[in-house]
Amino acid sequence: MSQATLRTHRITLVPLSDDHLEHEVELDSDPEVMRHLGNGKARTRDEVEELHRRRLATAGVVPGLGFWAGFVDDEFVGWWILEPPARADQGPVEGQAELGYRILRRHWRNGFASEGARELIRYGFADLRLSRIFAETMAVNAGSRATMAAVGMEHVRTFQLDWDEPIPGAEQGEVEYAITRQQWLARQ
Repeated sequence: MSQATLRTHRITLVPLSDDHLEHEVELDSDPEVMRHLGNGKARTRDEVEELHRRRLATAGVVPGLGFWAGFVDDEFVGWWILEPPARADQGPVEGQAELGYRILRRHWRNGFASEGARELIRYGFADLRLSRIFAETMAVNAGSRATMAAVGMEHVRTFQLDWDEPIPGAEQGEVEYAITRQQWLARQ
């Protein structure tokens, strides 16, 4: 099963492709967007190009999972992801996926992150028959945590990761939110 094109009331989510590289460069070059990610700094074009190749490769790991570019009226607003767990502490790959999203700053506070996330959760449980979807962010990332809660995910744990170059707020740790297929079905 390849990635499907998904639609919400306002957003069209298309599988990430080479056509979207310039959008990724714009997104990752904004220091405010990147404040709670990686080293907390804007990424260079070379860094984004390398990450783009890795993002595209994600779609080949587990059928149906991968990255999606989101468009509202043909305007790029951000990307969303459902990817298999990458670290041992995230649990088994089978039946699980990690949800993520990144929105251009000019589109913040318009509900796009949660709208796209809800659609990926629906797709993950209804179409892919996943058993659990989780998301992680820095504990200090109030905006992302609010989105996770808004889409029905619950706080599971707070934990520490070892960073080569910790960014402000790293000392407060990371948080994991999750929702199971049973919880999602009960709310439908």
